Order: sequence, then C-alpha cells, then structure tokens
Amino acid sequence: MAQSSSSSGSSYGEEVRAWRIMRGMSQRELGAGAKYGQSYVAMVEKGDRVGSQGFAEHCDRVFGTPGTFKRHWKRASRRGHPEWFEPYLDLEAVATHVLDFSAYLVMGILQTERYAHALFRASFPRDTPAATTEKVQARLQRRDVLDRDNPPLLWVILDESCLRRVVGGPEVMREQVVYLVEAAESPHVTLQVLPFDTGAPPAGEPFTLLQFEDRPTTLYTEALGMGRVIDSATMVEKASGHYDRLRADALSPENTLIELHKVMEELPR
Repeated sequence: MAQSSSSSGSSYGEEVRAWRIMRGMSQRELGAGAKYGQSYVAMVEKGDRVGSQGFAEHCDRVFGTPGTFKRHWKRASRRGHPEWFEPYLDLEAVATHVLDFSAYLVMGILQTERYAHALFRASFPRDTPAATTEKVQARLQRRDVLDRDNPPLLWVILDESCLRRVVGGPEVMREQVVYLVEAAESPHVTLQVLPFDTGAPPAGEPFTLLQFEDRPTTLYTEALGMGRVIDSATMVEKASGHYDRLRADALSPENTLIELHKVMEELPR
C-alpha cells in the first residue's frame, strides 16, 4: 500500500537528491555501489520512505560527508515515535535476530497502513488526522530494517488472538492477514501462530528479544504506552526460556500459513 510522504522524510530525500545531482550521478549510479535499485533511491528522494541506515551510511561514503546523512536518517526515522521507544529502535537497527511474541496485536513492523491507523485512532482518539498519519508513517518506516544489506532474522510468534481480533473491520483485517502471508515468504521472516487449543501460554504478555553479533541479548517489554529495554542476564535468560516454550507449542511455519489462509476465508465479506 502506498505511503504518504512525511515532512522529515521529504527533507531527508531532498538532501539525497541535491547531493546526487551535485555529484553528477543518476539514481541508478548512486544505488549501484551498495546494491540499491533505482526505484529504491527514487522512493527515498520523494520521501515515500526514509530508507535504511545502511543506505544513509552509503550516501556518506559516496558524497564524502562523514556522518551527515546518518544523522539526517536518524532524525527522519525517529519522527512520529515517542522518545521512550527510541532506545529500542537503535537496537533493532543493528540486531542480527529479532524474536517477538505478539500476544494481542500484530507486531508493529508487520502491520499494514490501515491496521496501524485503526490502532492509533483507538489509542489516541483526540489526535488530529495529521498526527495520526505521522505515527502511522513512522511505524511503516520500521520495515526498512528488513531492507538493509544484512537484514535481521525476524521471528514472530503470533497468539491466535492477534488474528481473531478484527482490527479496523473485516476488510482491513483481511488485508493485514494477506500481508502476513506475503511477509512469511521472505527468507528473513519466520512466522508461527500459537493456537488457542494449546491451552495456557508459557507467557501472557508480549515481549521481544534482540540478538547481536557483538553484545549480549537484550529484552524489550512494553506496557501502558511505556517501553523498557532490559539487559539483565537473569531476565533475558528467563524470557529466552519462555520463547523456547512458545516456539515448541506454536504451529510450524508451514501449518501457520494454512492457519492464516483459514482466517482469511472465515472473515466476513
């Protein structure tokens, strides 16, 4: 689904375009050095997407502007997110594995535009339409982490309630489930559904484990609109145990796809 441009994304894209033209490069030439296609560069320049951190670092190398475009990218990618969520975004941007348990709602990085819009309207009913749009775009921009040169393995366990709660109405929910099916086709994404008939779940609240090449695993939890990044070895080990049991109880990735198609068929038209 097309994304509308945010002012921060447009400003960042305008800088990329200005420097590219000043260097006498085409969009294809700019992207080629780091395997970004012409269409990718065009979307960044138009403000349709902020792009990945890797692309910002590539621009700094090509244009000879140490850190300039990375700083532009960071400001643009943070717009629309609350300050307390920024530490998580910094970690997500460099993680090698993102292991998430979604207990009630689909994880933000896998949400469609209309699904996210319905959630923000429910959570912040007094927001202006522009404020809602900004929050939605910020959430959609998180997908860019999967476009970097070495994207993380995103492993998401969805409690069945994530699929049975019809957010935004049947049409929006069907679109969301279709997107989950499409996401599962990526070699960088693994989905499992935890069905109701497995009984009491090993964990009742959503949480995310972030794994890295050069630092210990980190735990992220969120409640009542506030998030916590936890690096306590004891807490991380406990959460890792919960995640292992959730994976054991959940449907296989293959059977998860069957379940997703079943949910789509059962949604009213």
